[in-house]
Amino acid sequence: MMKYKAQIIAFLMILGPLFGNAQDGEGLFKSKCNTCHILGDDGTGPNLKGVAAKWESAGEKEFLYRWVKNSQNLIASGESTMAAKIENYSSSAMSVQNVSDEEIDAILSYIDNYVPAPPPPPKSAKGEAEVTYVPDYNSNLDLFYALLCTLILLLITIIILSGTMLRFIKSDYYKKKSNNSNLKTLLLLVGFSIAFSNTGNALTMLEHGEATESIPWLKVENMDIYVLVFINLILVFVVFYLKRMLKVFFNIAMPPEEKEAEEPVEVIKKVNQILTDVVPIEEEHTILLHHEYDGIKELDNNLPPWWVWLFYATIVFGVIYIFNYHILGTGDLQEAEYDKSMKQAELEMDAYRKANAMDITSENVILLTESEDMKIGKKLFSSVCATCHGDKGEGSTGPNLTDKAWIYGYDISDVFMSIQKGRPGGMQSWETKFNPIQIQQIGSYVLSMPEAKGKEPQGEIIEK
Repeated sequence: MMKYKAQIIAFLMILGPLFGNAQDGEGLFKSKCNTCHILGDDGTGPNLKGVAAKWESAGEKEFLYRWVKNSQNLIASGESTMAAKIENYSSSAMSVQNVSDEEIDAILSYIDNYVPAPPPPPKSAKGEAEVTYVPDYNSNLDLFYALLCTLILLLITIIILSGTMLRFIKSDYYKKKSNNSNLKTLLLLVGFSIAFSNTGNALTMLEHGEATESIPWLKVENMDIYVLVFINLILVFVVFYLKRMLKVFFNIAMPPEEKEAEEPVEVIKKVNQILTDVVPIEEEHTILLHHEYDGIKELDNNLPPWWVWLFYATIVFGVIYIFNYHILGTGDLQEAEYDKSMKQAELEMDAYRKANAMDITSENVILLTESEDMKIGKKLFSSVCATCHGDKGEGSTGPNLTDKAWIYGYDISDVFMSIQKGRPGGMQSWETKFNPIQIQQIGSYVLSMPEAKGKEPQGEIIEK
């Protein structure tokens, strides 16, 4: 066995990388690019949709990797015309990125294949959104795994109990204490119990699903969970039934009046012999091995039945674990589980915002006029925005916000978008610091500010 151990380990080390997860382009984009770039629109950085095709058509696909890793280095070299064209897009220089070529390919693939979120569900004639109930397949799959493991443990318990009873009723001790008719009856009962325990270990309603972000590889319906719970309850009943039968067998072999007369130590020895399969001392010569060292001899005892079945259970568990996590990939490794938990957290955050009336976007934002909203907006503006735009909005590093000239529009939706997503030329995104209600309050306060003399007008003059 030892000579194959190294070969087995080497084989597993070779196969290990084949089951690794592919680069997560979405996760890489959100962690490294999402601050400045908006998919499908310009932000602090330009719109990246189709960027790989643009550099490739210019014959500078190899320079794109250098640009992502260190844009300033590529600009300074003067080798790339594409780098020279977008050098002055923003006053903020693109930071150095510690990424590999494979990670860049994953990000570019995610950008090219990005699809905007679907529109909201259609509304019924009463104006309410039509709701279609869809089972939570991910939660159902977790319950399925838990119930399946419980089912396997119950089956192993039933097999161990059944095997113990069969060994007991076949033992010479039991045959001396019981008659043949009882033996035949009990054998039939044990056989029936074993057959009964194996009748419900398959589900016919499980369907393979098309694996998506919301649907796992196996679609476990609610009815499948109910069936598994029912089967487990039946097996629990079988376990208690077999346990009761085992007690009956002991009572048949040792009636209460005999057990009282028998020494307790002798009873323990007999039970221990049955459960551990130990050969009595007077019969040890039958399992004596034919070698001797300094007068010491060795017995060829069988392993305890409970230990053997526990060992088999670990083998079954190991096979299920390898197939689940490393071969079929039906279970999530730590990194994939983390990514899913982050996506779930985003969904819960969206639900929280909607429940607390914070699902405000540039499409449904409205201009606030209440004094309390203006007070909060002024406080937030003074704490953050005044650094670049001045205490009165007269402009400093940033443009004057009180004149009639606007670079990106004066409508509340335009101002909301500028604060939330940022703009080219140095305006950063504030959606990670302020919630949508606070951004709406800041934007409404900006549009309510009286005109203040300061920085020269920038952009197009718009008369309200």
